[in-house]
Amino acid sequence: MASNNLSVLEALDSARTQWYHVKAIVIAGMGFFTDAYDLFCISTVSKLLGRLYFPEHNKNLTEPGKLPTGVNNMVIGVALIGTLSGQLVFGYLGDKLGRKKVYGITLLLMMICAICSGLSFGYTPKAVIRTLCFFRFWLGFGIGGDYPLSATIMSEYANKKTRGAFIAAVFAMQGVGIIFAGLVSMIISYIFLQANQAPSWKENHVLSAQPNADYAWRIVLMLGALPALLTFYWRMKMPETGRYTAIIEGNAKQAASDMGQVLDMEIQAEQEKLAMFKSSNDYPLWSSKFVERHGLHLIGTTTTWFLLDVAFYSQNLTQKDIFPVMGLTHKAPEVNALREMFEISRAMFVVAMFGTFPGYWFTVAFIEKLGRYKIQLMGFMMMSIFMFIIGVKYDYLATHENRWMFATLYGLTFFFANFGPNSTTFVLPAELFPTRMRSTCHAISAASGKAGAMVSAFGIQKYTLGGERGKIKFAMIILAVTNMLGFFCTFLVTETKGRSLEEISGEDGSKDRPEGEMSNRGHRQVLES
Repeated sequence: MASNNLSVLEALDSARTQWYHVKAIVIAGMGFFTDAYDLFCISTVSKLLGRLYFPEHNKNLTEPGKLPTGVNNMVIGVALIGTLSGQLVFGYLGDKLGRKKVYGITLLLMMICAICSGLSFGYTPKAVIRTLCFFRFWLGFGIGGDYPLSATIMSEYANKKTRGAFIAAVFAMQGVGIIFAGLVSMIISYIFLQANQAPSWKENHVLSAQPNADYAWRIVLMLGALPALLTFYWRMKMPETGRYTAIIEGNAKQAASDMGQVLDMEIQAEQEKLAMFKSSNDYPLWSSKFVERHGLHLIGTTTTWFLLDVAFYSQNLTQKDIFPVMGLTHKAPEVNALREMFEISRAMFVVAMFGTFPGYWFTVAFIEKLGRYKIQLMGFMMMSIFMFIIGVKYDYLATHENRWMFATLYGLTFFFANFGPNSTTFVLPAELFPTRMRSTCHAISAASGKAGAMVSAFGIQKYTLGGERGKIKFAMIILAVTNMLGFFCTFLVTETKGRSLEEISGEDGSKDRPEGEMSNRGHRQVLES
């Protein structure tokens, strides 16, 4: 630990893990539960929307149950556009106004827009879809704010020995949200199936005998407001992080008081020392000093997150077209709309439970042992290998006899996405950058990721719509190459485990010393990484 670090920061770094840390993980994590549920539940209902609101479009299709391509892209992608916008806006505000002041706004926006998405109205089908897209944009805007704020708050509360695991645990709630998106959609569609005693698709092309089916997708979307509502009060009760209060607001006394209550210990204020600490770190974003210290890191975090999300969102958004090939769902002409929704949701739940979910928690378990760097390299490499195998051997795997091998390989891509770059690209930007621009830099990195997701939604998802074999084969090979690019871009970032945030970012003055004067501990960290 550098000698000129503040007592309040040293206390946070060395604090024992206690109940307050667990509560912070739950409070921040429930935001990510809501984020994932709201973003991915649309995949379970998009085909139902196609059958309900565009029956004429589906009459002449051999594989019914689709939205028109442009409509599908907007319904799937508009929330991603909102998320990217929200990340940049709330990330900037998190540094300028404070983490806590804008943290509650994001949750409130998510609650309101999730409910309004389910209440989408209009005199025509197109009007309903336009209203849905409007509210899902603002839903995404709120979701976007949760990314930089949750990551920054958790990194600034955690001690240095378990910081990576704590941030990863917050992000792991995304896996729980994906599971519940499938589970809730499955339960709702099953209830409506039983209530309607729905006939087959062939007997009921325009759903005339399923008058309540329109309620199913609305209920699924509206339930996304519930977890946010349950944690809103506790999010508002969290104090501002000690690092923001001390380093950015310049109030060492308040920071010592707040963190002393949280950690149940007495902490010195050190107001005079704080003035010296702030003066050595008073440089703006995009200054030559920032570029020298953090330029390569920012390029590394933005490129890896972009490339990861091209692959990760392509996996998630095209599931509904791949599931029939894997034998997890029936083909659309064989089932009615609610049955198709049930089967898509069930398949999504199974893949998330056995592929997606374990990967997140493997990262939580091993991130402090293996480090962020090794896990990210391993994840990109394994995703690339499995996607390349699926692409090259797609015709062989897509047969009935080999469907379980297909399902296993497909599940492993999800496992190593999450025991890999999907988790570490969230953790690293919360640790690499200085306090005064930590939220902004995380937001820029996350927004780059959502740009990759938009490439997936508007490009790859559009290209593979309908599940044609040749297109999916080619897309999988392209995604394998994308993951290899992510592997090489990982070399632009550095290992952060076991070091304080100030040591990593150079706020403690370590980056201003000659290399020969590096502390022994810092030297060991560089060698280890």
